[in-house]
Amino acid sequence: MNWIQITDADSVPLREGREVALGNTSIALFNVGGRFLAIENRCPHKGGPLADGIIGGTTVTCPLHNQRVCLETGRVTKPCDENQTPVRTFDVKVENGIVMLAFDSAARAA
Repeated sequence: MNWIQITDADSVPLREGREVALGNTSIALFNVGGRFLAIENRCPHKGGPLADGIIGGTTVTCPLHNQRVCLETGRVTKPCDENQTPVRTFDVKVENGIVMLAFDSAARAA
């Protein structure tokens, strides 16, 4: 697995998101308390910037139309639509205070 250094863990405040650009892919990185989660920074509804959304537990609410996306699975939980394509998620780890993201082989659709 190819891990990419993203940022110092201290630079992402608790219950906030940050946009990270890797090539042509915009990723939303979130500090959910005790761990970090990352998803593609694009709401499946209208493309809203999920990094700017409000975090509740492990869910982010899109700032444009209140769609809720699970940060662990990428699935839209509000409105619940089993046929909607999930948001891509990415594996994240912290090593020596640095947030690392698996960008190539770990990018997945839930």
